[in-house]
Amino acid sequence: MNLPENFTSQMQHILGAEYPAFIESLEQETPTTIRVNRLKKLASSTLFGENLVPVKWNSMGYYLPQRPIFTLDPAFHAGAYYVQEASSMFVAEAIRQVVDLEKPLRVMDLCAAPGGKTTLLASLLNQKSLLVANEVIKSRVAPLKENLEKWGFPNYIVSNHDPEDMIDLEGFFDLVLTDAPCSGEGLFRKDPKARNEWSENNVQLCSARQKRILQAAAMLVAPNGYLCYSTCTYNEKENEQNAKWLTQAADFEEVKLNIPADWSITEKSMGYQFFPHRLKGEGFYLAIFKKTRGDKQEAKGKIKLNRVSQKKMDLLKKWIDKPDNFEFYEKPEGAIVAIPANLINEYATIFRVLQKRSSGLEIGQFKGDDFIPSHDLALSTAISPNLPFIELTKEEALRFLKKEQISTENTQNGWLLARYEGLNLGFMKVIGNRINNYLPKEWRIRMDIE
Repeated sequence: MNLPENFTSQMQHILGAEYPAFIESLEQETPTTIRVNRLKKLASSTLFGENLVPVKWNSMGYYLPQRPIFTLDPAFHAGAYYVQEASSMFVAEAIRQVVDLEKPLRVMDLCAAPGGKTTLLASLLNQKSLLVANEVIKSRVAPLKENLEKWGFPNYIVSNHDPEDMIDLEGFFDLVLTDAPCSGEGLFRKDPKARNEWSENNVQLCSARQKRILQAAAMLVAPNGYLCYSTCTYNEKENEQNAKWLTQAADFEEVKLNIPADWSITEKSMGYQFFPHRLKGEGFYLAIFKKTRGDKQEAKGKIKLNRVSQKKMDLLKKWIDKPDNFEFYEKPEGAIVAIPANLINEYATIFRVLQKRSSGLEIGQFKGDDFIPSHDLALSTAISPNLPFIELTKEEALRFLKKEQISTENTQNGWLLARYEGLNLGFMKVIGNRINNYLPKEWRIRMDIE
């Protein structure tokens, strides 16, 4: 493997006698791992058969014996699982050890796209918690939102801001995850492009950028709240040195984790490192900190949208599982959003500070007295379980996902959920012998399914 000379010198210094084993591991095939969505309640054995090898540090993570074509699996489009690298799943274990997940929490994923760690957070949180997923690069916001929609957790906001824009949210969040952009050394095995782009100068640039992001992240954390910092790289400048800098520059102390020896995770002077020759995963670094001082910002404000009329409310209730748990608002362009009633003040605070963001769970819109349900609602766990549906075979499900025609024989008129293995794929409307497929055009499968 052709590696940058300065990188090999760095790794020889870090690993010593283990360096040859590390280089050998980079020549091996990258493991394929998935994380099952507990919110969608589909067993991993249903997806990929029995006897899958579990990921030691995540009970919902599994290694697959080979990499399937995920695009041609309807369960993937329904959000039954996320294809996520095994080492990065450790974020959930770190948070589980230090955060009281039974409490209502305000959580920010500051560098969220494409959404692997965001959906991981969504799996941890209870239904009284709020998750804000932020991505600074505009082109990456759409895939982030799509992955969150698939996952089904309803209490989320997607935003598109530089972390430094968020100064008015100082002390607001109980947990901030900062998976910072890095030099990508831990991806050298699966991404040759990362090897070609590596340089010592880029490491320095990444380290400086990470400090700027960490400084903004630290401001957002409430007293006694937590900041989780991670990268997919090995070098000390981006990892331990930045972790140490945080404890010196802000009111944070590192939190040590309880890690079984057989997980083969390496404890560093600060934080924890994953090496591919020691465990079945890619290079990854994580450290978690507790904020020791500061003032917590209270949530307050008013949603500046019009409440849905009682007439429309009466029509909406059949679409939502527990409508009393939400308040419903209408956006200027007509979209109806559902906001958890217990989080109105939290949403109002976010809306006031962040202008480039989503406005709650979009459930559809009215055209006259007719309600047109959204795709977001179809995939959300907030949807009513009593709506009519049609169970599709795999072939039919893939045709639906390509927006092709499927049979409607003996099917009742009106709105139907398209389902596969009990999982909602989207809405369709049956009118006589015609079916209108409401899968968003940008979501359709373009791959040949023959």
